[in-house]
Formats: sequence, C-alpha cells, structure tokens
Amino acid sequence: MSTPRWDRLLMNASLASFAGDVPYGLIERGAIALHHGRIAWIGRVDALPDAPNALASIVESVDGALITPGLIDCHTHLVFAGDRAHEFDLRLNGASYEEIARAGGGIVSSVGATRSASEDQLYAQSLPRAQALLADGVTTLEIKSGYGLNLESERRMLRVARRLGRELGITVRTSFLGLHALPPEYTHRRDDYVTLVCEEILPALAAEKLVDAVDAFCETIGFSHAETRRLFERAKALGLPVKLHAEQLSDMDGAALVAEYGGLSADHLEHLSESGIRAMAAAGTVAVLLPGAFYALRETKLPPIELLRKHSVPMAIATDCNPGTSPLLSLRLAAGMGCTLFRLTPEEALRGVTVNAARALGLADRGTLAVGQRADLVVWNARQPAELCYWIGGDLVRQVWLAGEAVSTAD
Repeated sequence: MSTPRWDRLLMNASLASFAGDVPYGLIERGAIALHHGRIAWIGRVDALPDAPNALASIVESVDGALITPGLIDCHTHLVFAGDRAHEFDLRLNGASYEEIARAGGGIVSSVGATRSASEDQLYAQSLPRAQALLADGVTTLEIKSGYGLNLESERRMLRVARRLGRELGITVRTSFLGLHALPPEYTHRRDDYVTLVCEEILPALAAEKLVDAVDAFCETIGFSHAETRRLFERAKALGLPVKLHAEQLSDMDGAALVAEYGGLSADHLEHLSESGIRAMAAAGTVAVLLPGAFYALRETKLPPIELLRKHSVPMAIATDCNPGTSPLLSLRLAAGMGCTLFRLTPEEALRGVTVNAARALGLADRGTLAVGQRADLVVWNARQPAELCYWIGGDLVRQVWLAGEAVSTAD
C-alpha cells in the first residue's frame, strides 16, 4: 500500500515534542507532517518512509528552527473593560491588595467598568489582548467570566470569549467565575448572592453552552470553603468540571476541596500545604502557577515547588492576564518568570505551557507533538527550547499554525 500524501511536511527542524523520555522530547534534524488539521507523522528526517516530495503536497525546510506545540494559556481573565493602573500606583505607595479591595477597588472596580460596556465595546477592548497572546505563540486560551456578577453581564463576557475564538481561529475554553467577588448590591446579602449564582446564573449560562468549566475565588477576601462547595455541587449536577483559585493569600484548604471534586486544577497556590498537595496528587489535579501575579503583587511566599515535585503533581504556568494583579500579555514571559522567580527548570516551565496546561483544561488532543494530535504548533526564531525562557521579551515567533493552517499573528 502506498503511503498517503500529506498536506505539508516541515523539514530540518529541532522538534520539542514533549513526548517520550528524552529531555523536552527533543528530535534533532526532525520532520513533522500535517494532514487534515492533525499531525500525521513525526520523527527524524532520515527516518521518513519515502522521498519528501512523494509524501507531501508541500515540503518546506525551516532551516534548523525550533518547533514546539502551540502554547496553552490555561488561566486568564482576558475579557474586561477599563484598567486598574491607578491601583498599581497605590500598591507602590504602600497599599496592600486586601486594603484596595476592601476600599471598593480591586475586582469590584473592574465589575463596574465591565457592566457599563456593551458587547461590542468589550470585544474591541479584549481583542488586542488575545491578539498579543496569539502573536506570542498561544493557540489555546482559557477565559474566565467574573467581572459581571449578574446574569446579563456574565453572559456578555462569555459571549465575547466565544467570539474571540471564532474570529481568531484559536481554541477558547470558558470558565464561569461567578464567585469571584461579592457585587455591591449584595454587600449584606452574601447567601442570597451565592444562591443566585448556583440556582439561576450558572444553570442559565450552562444551558446556553457558554460554560466549559466552573471556577471560584476561595479566599479570605473571596468566598468560603462552604460557599465554594455549594457551587461545586451545582456544577457537578450540571455535569461541568471545576477548578479553583486556591491558597493565594492564605491556606483555606481549597486545593483539597477542588481535588475532592476531581477538579481540573488548583491555581495560585503560594500557601498550599502538603496535605493539599497529597489530595491533588491523588485526584490528578494540576497545579497552575501564576508568576505574573506573584511579580505584580511583590509577593514573597513562594509556591511549594519541591513538594509538588516530590508528589509528582503536574505543574502548569499561565499568564493570569487580568486588569488588577497580572496585566501580562506574554505566556513565554510567564514561563521565564516561572524559572527565575519559582526556580523551575526551563523544561518544567515549557511543559507547564504545553502538555500540563492542556491537562489543566481537560484537553487530551494537544500539548505535545505526536501523531493524531491537533496540528497547533509554533516555529520559533530559536534553536533550542531553553531560549524561550532565556530571552526576556522580544519577538521570537516565526510562524503559528492552527489546526494545520498557517495564520498571521499581526494585530
């Protein structure tokens, strides 16, 4: 039987596949074949089953450039209106994040701006942020709601998130974050708001197919363990996976809670305990590290990296792109921060924005370069994987491929 012709064959590449046992899953002098939006073959050039021109309609040499899976940003708050640059100023003049939040700033400030924006205005403000991530090599993106805190505004945010995916051709996974902050109109009616979220807002948005997962902010300035459990029970009844902002400012035992529900991820984790790590390991819950927020808030409490390694908890890295605590528009820079601030190795950091990030979103068809995987990949102006963490800033992307199609990353 003759070998089927592939759509395209990229030759003479350094392939960081993140599959197999060698560091980075690296294949030197490699080739990768794309066919019908999937990876059809991968290996060394000298192992190709036939002459390149007999195998593929288009054969292209990348002249030794590095190719990786498309990057995956598994935790963002990318859809919002306005900014909070003034809070950055306040923090540098001595105010704490908690003080700003309790004085009416923080999340609630973004809620007011987002509620006031139309869907088109939200889209127009959010599109450049998504384009910046795409230009940095991101091909899959998670976007949370949580700056609306009522049905109409949460729906608008999630509709914009879906629209960004359609317009840019990237995969967008949405997370409903109704328990992000207490809206001003419910200041003295916490239980009523939690009931509204669980019994009205989430079911309505889930019925409209706008929700891929359910998230919450379990923290002293957020929502309690019991309130979060109520939300998770509702998500479970609706058949939706859960994830959690956990242990960022204190140990609320949130990691163990989300693990109890088989959660996709626990995110932030600076105050994570070993018991929480054990629970995550047993449940297969991914630890999502957010060095951008750690940097912007000038935190000093490091996530327990050695304990996460000890218990073999997979670690992902994300930008946490948001207007208040992580206005970060480069996932590659977040990976570099994971190395310099959290002492991850470059391989750990890059696995954190590929294979482990895919796992944090419950996606099994991407994050590695392997036969059958979705053909989302990036050709870099680099020769070795560590360069992606080594260079601080700069434009390293040569070409982005989405489901086997080359796309323009220009704004």
